[in-house]
Amino acid sequence: MKKILAILALLFMNNSVWAYIPETTLQIAGFVKPHMVRVGIGDNNFKSYVYDTTEIFSPYVMQVFDNDKFVMEIPANKPVEVKISSDMFLLMIDKKVVEQLNGPVRFKAERVGVKNLKRAGSQALYRGEIELVKYKQNKFHIVNVLDTEEYLKGVVPNEMPVRFGLEALKAQSVAARNYVLSPRIKAYEAFDVSDSVASQVYFGANTEKDLSSRAVEETKGIVALYNWDLILAQYCSTAGGYTESFSNAFSDPKTKQFPSESKPYLIAKPDMLSQTPLNTDEKALEYFKSQKDSYDVRSPYFRWQREWTKDELQKEIQKNIAAQSATGFIKPAFSGKLDEIERLEVKRRGESGKIIEMDIVTKSQTYKVFKELVIRRLLTNNGKALPSANIAFEQEFDENGNLVKVKAYGAGYGHGVGMSQYGAGFMGSELKMSFDKILKHYYTDISLGTNPVILGKDPVSVEFYSERKKAKIKVDNRCGRADFSAVINGKKHDFQIPKELFYRYRAAEFDISIKHGINNIVFTNGEGLKVYVELYGKD
Repeated sequence: MKKILAILALLFMNNSVWAYIPETTLQIAGFVKPHMVRVGIGDNNFKSYVYDTTEIFSPYVMQVFDNDKFVMEIPANKPVEVKISSDMFLLMIDKKVVEQLNGPVRFKAERVGVKNLKRAGSQALYRGEIELVKYKQNKFHIVNVLDTEEYLKGVVPNEMPVRFGLEALKAQSVAARNYVLSPRIKAYEAFDVSDSVASQVYFGANTEKDLSSRAVEETKGIVALYNWDLILAQYCSTAGGYTESFSNAFSDPKTKQFPSESKPYLIAKPDMLSQTPLNTDEKALEYFKSQKDSYDVRSPYFRWQREWTKDELQKEIQKNIAAQSATGFIKPAFSGKLDEIERLEVKRRGESGKIIEMDIVTKSQTYKVFKELVIRRLLTNNGKALPSANIAFEQEFDENGNLVKVKAYGAGYGHGVGMSQYGAGFMGSELKMSFDKILKHYYTDISLGTNPVILGKDPVSVEFYSERKKAKIKVDNRCGRADFSAVINGKKHDFQIPKELFYRYRAAEFDISIKHGINNIVFTNGEGLKVYVELYGKD
């Protein structure tokens, strides 16, 4: 025991040991460093992530640090008011300045709160620590820094209703884990993700639920993979019975190319495999008017309708078209007053019936509209965006051919790409499907396992939960190694890579025995190999 403590002490004195393996965990003598996430905390309306003042408190004794330097201890439930003056953080208790700090200022306790910040109707409290980071002009960000697995406990019950059941919540946990671990362009340098729908809805510790926390724990360390990479695990509320291909719903974030490049694991797929594509007006209208079998039938947005008189449609489009034209997905660009609308014409649909391109024909000009979100925000009804772009129109004209009324038959809520949350709930609760089968229905040809890592000079540990007792270690041997070693749940194993795989850019795989529950595998050598543990093969 003394030897282990001595090793741990050395580790804490030399933090550089972590630098070799950034997206994973490290274990030496049983010590595991978790993957941390930085979450930007917005105001009550999620309109701003920049503050000029705040009050931090904790129901427990709270420690305050100026970066890494301990400053003081605050009694339970004693708020600390913070603002910046002359580039220094001023900490005030009972209106008196008690400290002036360079920052970032860190508050640590079992739970830390931001006074008067509400989440789901309750006072917000957070696991981990709250960090105040300078922004500019005497303003700062509030950042919650915590273990990724703890973060997910504050995400899953706010992204999916807990009533959907354990298996659906597990599927949601994996999708949410994929999201937070994937690299991204950050809106602010100070944090990785925000706490709103701009990233994932994260409301902190006060909104955690027992069942959703269990779902996170029973998928610990598990991600969805395609071709050795984390997938972009898109999900929406309701697909309407037929998911859409990524390329038909999203544009390239840099070039704005639309349709974008495809993702082979995000392709259009009907719930009932006998359903043919809905890429014509006739097929889409018939499907959206029907109540055909689907995993989404429990959703209030499985089928819906909207209706406009000609004047109402004219007014709604006139109100929205300038802002939507600014996105670059309406051609020609709009300015001025919209001429009298004559009709709507759908030019292209995806396989799910989602509109990819449509024309708004006026007396003097035809405007081409692309991309599902632009269409939804352009064709508002009573000021509200359409639930989805899976719509088919019936248009009524008078005896002179003038537009009188437009009725839209629609299906689904959201972009319709990837996992349908209502569908996942139905599959798990009513069809008794396991979460891995749910995920593999919505994400084509994926595997489930641990986040791939490239082994370095130091031991690398992966920790994960498994419901089965067998798995595979997958090895990408581009470096041409002959062997590697791993300690699997405390027992060392040596692995020989077949000679025919040397230098051939081919993956090797090794069957291993694991346990039901939390497993830990420490790769003790194998520098240059890329590895992950694939789960949910047959026992």
